[in-house]
Amino acid sequence: MHILIVNHSPIPVFAYGGTERVVWDLGRALVRAGHRVSYLVPEGSHCDFAEVLPLQRDVPWEAQIPEGVDVAHFQFNPNVPLNFPHVVTQHGNSSESVPLPRNTVFVSKNHAQRHGSDAFVYNGLDWSTYGPVNWKTDRTYFHFLGKAAWRVKNVQGAIDIARAGHVPLEVLGGDRINLKRGFRFTLSRNVKFHGMVGGDKKIQLLNASRGLIFPTLWHEPFGLAVIESLYFGAPVFATPYGALAEIVTSECGVLSSKRATLAEAVSCKQFDLQACHERALVFNSDKMASNYLSVYKKVLRGESLNLASPVLQGDIKHLPWMR
Repeated sequence: MHILIVNHSPIPVFAYGGTERVVWDLGRALVRAGHRVSYLVPEGSHCDFAEVLPLQRDVPWEAQIPEGVDVAHFQFNPNVPLNFPHVVTQHGNSSESVPLPRNTVFVSKNHAQRHGSDAFVYNGLDWSTYGPVNWKTDRTYFHFLGKAAWRVKNVQGAIDIARAGHVPLEVLGGDRINLKRGFRFTLSRNVKFHGMVGGDKKIQLLNASRGLIFPTLWHEPFGLAVIESLYFGAPVFATPYGALAEIVTSECGVLSSKRATLAEAVSCKQFDLQACHERALVFNSDKMASNYLSVYKKVLRGESLNLASPVLQGDIKHLPWMR
Protein backbone atom coordinates (compact mmCIF):
# COMPACT_ATOMS: atom_id res chain seq x y z
CA MET A 1 0.00 0.00 0.00
CA HIS A 2 1.18 3.55 -0.74
CA ILE A 3 0.22 5.96 2.05
CA LEU A 4 0.61 9.73 1.78
CA ILE A 5 0.95 11.40 5.20
CA VAL A 6 -0.03 15.08 5.11
CA ASN A 7 0.98 17.47 7.89
CA HIS A 8 1.43 21.21 8.42
CA SER A 9 4.71 20.81 10.33
CA PRO A 10 8.13 20.01 8.83
CA ILE A 11 10.02 16.77 9.38
CA PRO A 12 12.14 15.47 11.01
CA VAL A 13 11.24 16.42 14.57
CA PHE A 14 13.30 19.11 16.25
CA ALA A 15 13.47 19.61 20.03
CA TYR A 16 10.30 18.56 21.85
CA GLY A 17 8.17 17.35 18.96
CA GLY A 18 4.85 15.94 20.14
CA THR A 19 2.34 15.22 17.40
CA GLU A 20 5.17 15.59 14.86
CA ARG A 21 7.03 12.76 16.57
CA VAL A 22 3.97 10.52 16.27
CA VAL A 23 3.66 11.36 12.57
CA TRP A 24 7.34 10.52 11.98
CA ASP A 25 7.19 7.27 13.95
CA LEU A 26 3.99 6.23 12.15
CA GLY A 27 5.64 6.59 8.74
CA ARG A 28 8.70 4.63 9.80
CA ALA A 29 6.57 1.83 11.27
CA LEU A 30 4.50 1.59 8.09
CA VAL A 31 7.70 1.23 6.05
CA ARG A 32 8.93 -1.49 8.44
CA ALA A 33 5.63 -3.28 7.78
CA GLY A 34 6.40 -3.35 4.04
CA HIS A 35 4.41 -0.35 2.83
CA ARG A 36 5.44 2.70 0.85
CA VAL A 37 5.13 6.06 2.58
CA SER A 38 5.36 9.59 1.21
CA TYR A 39 5.09 12.81 3.21
CA LEU A 40 3.36 15.98 2.01
CA VAL A 41 4.88 18.52 4.40
CA PRO A 42 6.35 22.05 4.38
CA GLU A 43 9.40 22.85 2.27
CA GLY A 44 12.77 22.20 3.88
CA SER A 45 11.71 18.81 5.24
CA HIS A 46 13.75 15.67 4.65
CA CYS A 47 13.44 11.98 5.45
CA ASP A 48 15.67 8.94 4.93
CA PHE A 49 12.92 6.32 4.73
CA ALA A 50 10.19 8.04 2.70
CA GLU A 51 9.75 10.43 -0.21
CA VAL A 52 9.10 14.04 0.79
CA LEU A 53 6.83 16.31 -1.26
CA PRO A 54 6.50 20.07 -0.64
CA LEU A 55 3.10 21.07 0.73
CA GLN A 56 1.59 24.00 -1.20
CA ARG A 57 -1.00 25.83 0.86
CA ASP A 58 -2.57 27.63 -2.12
CA VAL A 59 -3.01 24.52 -4.32
CA PRO A 60 -6.11 22.25 -4.07
CA TRP A 61 -5.48 18.95 -2.28
CA GLU A 62 -6.46 16.87 -5.32
CA ALA A 63 -3.67 18.50 -7.34
CA GLN A 64 -1.07 17.62 -4.69
CA ILE A 65 -1.83 13.90 -4.44
CA PRO A 66 0.66 12.02 -6.67
CA GLU A 67 -0.36 9.11 -8.85
CA GLY A 68 -0.21 5.72 -7.22
CA VAL A 69 -1.23 6.86 -3.73
CA ASP A 70 -3.80 4.49 -2.22
CA VAL A 71 -4.85 6.63 0.73
CA ALA A 72 -4.01 10.11 2.02
CA HIS A 73 -3.69 10.43 5.80
CA PHE A 74 -4.24 14.02 6.96
CA GLN A 75 -3.00 15.00 10.41
CA PHE A 76 -5.43 17.95 10.52
CA ASN A 77 -8.86 18.83 9.20
CA PRO A 78 -8.45 19.70 5.49
CA ASN A 79 -11.64 21.81 5.77
CA VAL A 80 -12.89 20.90 2.28
CA PRO A 81 -14.68 17.85 0.87
CA LEU A 82 -12.23 15.29 -0.56
CA ASN A 83 -12.97 13.02 -3.51
CA PHE A 84 -10.22 10.45 -2.94
CA PRO A 85 -9.61 7.82 -0.24
CA HIS A 86 -8.51 9.63 2.90
CA VAL A 87 -8.29 9.47 6.67
CA VAL A 88 -8.13 12.44 9.04
CA THR A 89 -6.59 12.13 12.50
CA GLN A 90 -7.94 14.65 15.00
CA HIS A 91 -4.99 15.01 17.37
CA GLY A 92 -6.41 17.71 19.63
CA ASN A 93 -9.74 18.75 21.04
CA SER A 94 -11.78 20.27 18.23
CA SER A 95 -13.84 23.45 18.41
CA GLU A 96 -17.28 22.95 19.91
CA SER A 97 -20.16 22.34 17.48
CA VAL A 98 -17.85 22.24 14.43
CA PRO A 99 -18.50 19.09 12.34
CA LEU A 100 -15.42 17.06 11.40
CA PRO A 101 -14.96 14.91 8.28
CA ARG A 102 -16.76 11.56 8.41
CA ASN A 103 -13.43 9.75 7.99
CA THR A 104 -12.01 11.26 11.16
CA VAL A 105 -10.09 9.05 13.60
CA PHE A 106 -9.42 10.07 17.20
CA VAL A 107 -6.46 9.20 19.43
CA SER A 108 -8.22 7.53 22.37
CA LYS A 109 -11.56 5.96 23.20
CA ASN A 110 -12.58 8.90 25.38
CA HIS A 111 -11.51 11.38 22.69
CA ALA A 112 -13.72 9.58 20.16
CA GLN A 113 -16.70 9.25 22.50
CA ARG A 114 -16.68 12.96 23.29
CA HIS A 115 -17.11 13.56 19.54
CA GLY A 116 -19.90 11.00 19.20
CA SER A 117 -17.58 8.49 17.50
CA ASP A 118 -16.10 5.06 18.15
CA ALA A 119 -13.22 5.39 15.65
CA PHE A 120 -9.88 5.74 17.39
CA VAL A 121 -6.27 4.62 17.18
CA TYR A 122 -4.01 5.08 20.19
CA ASN A 123 -0.86 7.08 19.59
CA GLY A 124 2.36 5.12 19.78
CA LEU A 125 6.05 5.95 19.81
CA ASP A 126 9.18 4.22 18.54
CA TRP A 127 10.76 3.48 21.90
CA SER A 128 14.04 2.37 20.31
CA THR A 129 14.81 6.05 19.66
CA TYR A 130 14.60 6.79 23.39
CA GLY A 131 17.32 4.33 24.28
CA PRO A 132 17.51 2.06 27.33
CA VAL A 133 16.36 3.21 30.76
CA ASN A 134 19.08 3.72 33.36
CA TRP A 135 17.51 1.99 36.33
CA LYS A 136 20.49 2.78 38.60
CA THR A 137 20.31 6.57 38.31
CA ASP A 138 19.35 8.59 41.38
CA ARG A 139 15.77 9.83 41.20
CA THR A 140 15.68 13.05 43.18
CA TYR A 141 12.68 15.08 41.95
CA PHE A 142 9.30 14.98 40.27
CA HIS A 143 8.59 16.62 36.93
CA PHE A 144 5.92 18.40 34.90
CA LEU A 145 6.01 17.94 31.12
CA GLY A 146 3.94 20.08 28.76
CA LYS A 147 3.31 23.57 27.44
CA ALA A 148 3.19 25.40 30.76
CA ALA A 149 1.83 28.55 29.11
CA TRP A 150 -1.44 26.72 28.46
CA ARG A 151 -3.65 27.22 31.52
CA VAL A 152 -5.42 23.91 30.90
CA LYS A 153 -2.10 22.13 31.50
CA ASN A 154 -2.21 23.57 35.04
CA VAL A 155 1.48 23.93 35.81
CA GLN A 156 0.43 26.02 38.84
CA GLY A 157 -1.47 23.00 40.11
CA ALA A 158 1.65 20.87 39.68
CA ILE A 159 3.66 23.44 41.63
CA ASP A 160 1.03 23.46 44.41
CA ILE A 161 1.05 19.65 44.59
CA ALA A 162 4.85 19.55 44.84
CA ARG A 163 4.84 22.24 47.53
CA ALA A 164 2.13 20.48 49.56
CA GLY A 165 3.88 17.14 49.14
CA HIS A 166 7.27 18.66 50.11
CA VAL A 167 8.99 17.38 46.96
CA PRO A 168 11.18 19.22 44.40
CA LEU A 169 9.71 19.81 40.94
CA GLU A 170 11.40 20.22 37.55
CA VAL A 171 9.24 21.92 34.90
CA LEU A 172 9.91 20.77 31.34
CA GLY A 173 8.10 23.07 28.94
CA GLY A 174 7.88 26.38 30.79
CA ASP A 175 9.72 29.32 32.33
CA ARG A 176 9.72 30.87 35.79
CA ILE A 177 8.05 34.03 34.47
CA ASN A 178 5.12 33.47 32.11
CA LEU A 179 3.51 36.33 30.19
CA LYS A 180 1.55 34.19 27.75
CA ARG A 181 -2.15 33.53 28.26
CA GLY A 182 -2.08 35.03 31.75
CA PHE A 183 0.70 36.22 34.08
CA ARG A 184 2.46 33.72 36.35
CA PHE A 185 5.62 34.15 38.41
CA THR A 186 7.03 31.26 40.46
CA LEU A 187 9.27 32.33 43.31
CA SER A 188 9.93 28.95 44.95
CA ARG A 189 13.52 27.69 44.75
CA ASN A 190 12.15 24.17 45.05
CA VAL A 191 10.84 24.47 41.48
CA LYS A 192 13.30 24.50 38.59
CA PHE A 193 12.35 25.52 35.04
CA HIS A 194 14.00 24.16 31.90
CA GLY A 195 11.96 25.79 29.11
CA MET A 196 11.12 23.69 26.06
CA VAL A 197 13.48 20.73 26.04
CA GLY A 198 14.10 17.84 23.68
CA GLY A 199 16.71 15.31 22.68
CA ASP A 200 19.25 14.00 25.17
CA LYS A 201 18.50 16.66 27.78
CA LYS A 202 14.84 15.68 27.93
CA ILE A 203 15.72 11.99 28.17
CA GLN A 204 18.19 12.62 31.00
CA LEU A 205 15.65 14.69 32.94
CA LEU A 206 12.89 12.10 32.56
CA ASN A 207 15.22 9.26 33.50
CA ALA A 208 16.09 10.89 36.83
CA SER A 209 12.49 11.66 37.83
CA ARG A 210 10.48 10.03 40.59
CA GLY A 211 7.21 10.75 38.80
CA LEU A 212 5.15 13.00 36.54
CA ILE A 213 2.83 15.54 38.19
CA PHE A 214 0.19 16.30 35.56
CA PRO A 215 -3.04 17.86 36.93
CA THR A 216 -4.56 18.97 33.61
CA LEU A 217 -7.84 20.86 33.67
CA TRP A 218 -9.15 19.68 30.33
CA HIS A 219 -9.88 16.36 28.69
CA GLU A 220 -6.53 15.13 27.41
CA PRO A 221 -7.02 13.68 23.91
CA PHE A 222 -4.19 11.20 24.59
CA GLY A 223 -1.18 12.23 26.68
CA LEU A 224 2.23 11.76 25.07
CA ALA A 225 3.86 13.29 28.16
CA VAL A 226 2.31 10.47 30.17
CA ILE A 227 3.66 7.56 28.14
CA GLU A 228 7.10 9.19 27.75
CA SER A 229 7.30 9.52 31.55
CA LEU A 230 6.10 5.96 32.12
CA TYR A 231 8.74 4.67 29.71
CA PHE A 232 11.45 5.96 32.05
CA GLY A 233 9.81 4.35 35.06
CA ALA A 234 8.15 7.53 36.31
CA PRO A 235 4.66 6.93 37.77
CA VAL A 236 1.95 9.47 36.97
CA PHE A 237 0.03 11.69 39.41
CA ALA A 238 -2.72 13.37 37.44
CA THR A 239 -6.34 14.36 37.11
CA PRO A 240 -8.68 11.67 35.71
CA TYR A 241 -9.71 13.58 32.60
CA GLY A 242 -9.89 12.53 28.97
CA ALA A 243 -7.71 9.60 28.00
CA LEU A 244 -5.69 9.57 31.21
CA ALA A 245 -7.92 6.96 32.83
CA GLU A 246 -7.29 4.70 29.82
CA ILE A 247 -3.51 5.03 30.04
CA VAL A 248 -2.74 5.30 33.76
CA THR A 249 -3.62 2.12 35.64
CA SER A 250 -3.51 1.74 39.41
CA GLU A 251 -0.16 -0.08 39.01
CA CYS A 252 1.51 3.00 37.55
CA GLY A 253 -0.08 6.08 39.05
CA VAL A 254 -2.78 7.94 40.94
CA LEU A 255 -5.63 9.89 39.37
CA SER A 256 -7.64 12.44 41.32
CA SER A 257 -9.19 15.87 40.90
CA LYS A 258 -8.16 16.75 44.47
CA ARG A 259 -4.87 18.52 45.07
CA ALA A 260 -4.56 17.08 48.59
CA THR A 261 -4.94 13.50 47.33
CA LEU A 262 -2.23 13.93 44.72
CA ALA A 263 0.07 15.73 47.16
CA GLU A 264 -0.23 12.87 49.64
CA ALA A 265 0.43 10.36 46.86
CA VAL A 266 3.65 12.03 45.66
CA SER A 267 4.92 12.22 49.22
CA CYS A 268 4.42 8.58 50.20
CA LYS A 269 3.10 6.34 47.40
CA GLN A 270 5.54 3.80 45.93
CA PHE A 271 5.31 2.10 42.54
CA ASP A 272 7.15 -0.61 40.63
CA LEU A 273 9.19 1.40 38.11
CA GLN A 274 9.51 -1.58 35.79
CA ALA A 275 5.71 -1.92 35.71
CA CYS A 276 5.46 1.73 34.69
CA HIS A 277 7.94 1.08 31.89
CA GLU A 278 6.04 -1.99 30.69
CA ARG A 279 2.81 0.03 30.57
CA ALA A 280 4.42 2.56 28.19
CA LEU A 281 5.57 -0.19 25.84
CA VAL A 282 1.93 -1.02 25.10
CA PHE A 283 1.69 2.28 23.21
CA ASN A 284 4.23 1.62 20.46
CA SER A 285 4.46 2.78 16.86
CA ASP A 286 4.24 -0.71 15.33
CA LYS A 287 0.87 -1.34 16.99
CA MET A 288 -0.28 2.16 15.97
CA ALA A 289 0.69 1.47 12.35
CA SER A 290 -1.10 -1.89 12.35
CA ASN A 291 -4.28 -0.27 13.65
CA TYR A 292 -4.11 2.51 11.06
CA LEU A 293 -3.66 -0.09 8.31
CA SER A 294 -6.98 -1.57 9.38
CA VAL A 295 -8.51 1.89 9.10
CA TYR A 296 -6.98 2.46 5.65
CA LYS A 297 -8.38 -0.86 4.38
CA LYS A 298 -11.84 0.04 5.63
CA VAL A 299 -11.72 3.35 3.76
CA LEU A 300 -10.44 1.62 0.59
CA ARG A 301 -13.47 -0.69 0.76
CA GLY A 302 -15.59 2.44 0.43
CA GLU A 303 -16.76 2.49 4.04
CA SER A 304 -17.04 5.67 6.13
CA LEU A 305 -15.42 5.63 9.57
CA ASN A 306 -18.38 7.53 11.07
CA LEU A 307 -22.04 7.36 10.03
CA ALA A 308 -22.32 11.11 10.60
CA SER A 309 -19.83 13.95 10.94
CA PRO A 310 -18.28 13.80 14.45
CA VAL A 311 -18.95 16.86 16.61
CA LEU A 312 -17.45 17.70 20.00
CA GLN A 313 -20.00 17.24 22.75
CA GLY A 314 -19.76 18.91 26.15
CA ASP A 315 -17.21 21.18 27.77
CA ILE A 316 -13.53 20.21 27.50
CA LYS A 317 -12.18 22.90 29.81
CA HIS A 318 -12.83 24.31 33.28
CA LEU A 319 -13.00 20.86 34.81
CA PRO A 320 -13.07 20.47 38.62
CA TRP A 321 -9.87 21.12 40.57
CA MET A 322 -10.41 20.82 44.32
CA ARG A 323 -8.16 21.39 47.28
